[in-house]
Amino acid sequence: MSSLADRLHRALAAGLAEQPTLLTGDRADRDLGPDEMMRPAAVLIPVTDRPHPGVILTRRPETMRRHPGQIAFPGGRLDPGEDAVAAALREAEEEIALPRGQVAVIGAVDRYRTVTGFLVTPVIGVVPPDLHLVANAAEVAAVFEVPLDFLLDTANHIEATVEWQGRERHYYEITWDGQRIWGATAAMIVNLARRLRWTA
Repeated sequence: MSSLADRLHRALAAGLAEQPTLLTGDRADRDLGPDEMMRPAAVLIPVTDRPHPGVILTRRPETMRRHPGQIAFPGGRLDPGEDAVAAALREAEEEIALPRGQVAVIGAVDRYRTVTGFLVTPVIGVVPPDLHLVANAAEVAAVFEVPLDFLLDTANHIEATVEWQGRERHYYEITWDGQRIWGATAAMIVNLARRLRWTA
């Protein structure tokens, strides 16, 4: 196991021993319904094993019906019989040709409830640097990497407010190199920053 994987294991174990305040959903839980009524999904948080680790993210095509142009982790809904880890690895392979055998799984972190009715489990994995990734054009317009330290730095987590469906909605956004990360993806990053006991 790499030293990065060891560091992430230790940071996650230390964070799980504490009780940080986490974001649970896009709206108040009472609006989203019980977990059993939500569709299970998973995303992979691929961390590149380099001296200054990065996180691989994707940008969705503008032509997609849902969340066009948004930044996301590779992922999607669970197939029958799958757990979150298997689904996250399968989706990453389908979306960006990330071979599942190249992923050292660190573990699942806190689930997040989306306004579209998904209960999403993020799965952290360490991947070799500079893999040849190929975007599935039907689902992914671009693949890029953001420094892990930048994403985990709370100074880069900007809280914003918008009126949506007649009510005020709070969300986070993170901007890096012209890329605007917001919504559920930003919320999961904020949760990760609060959960991991990471030191640069």
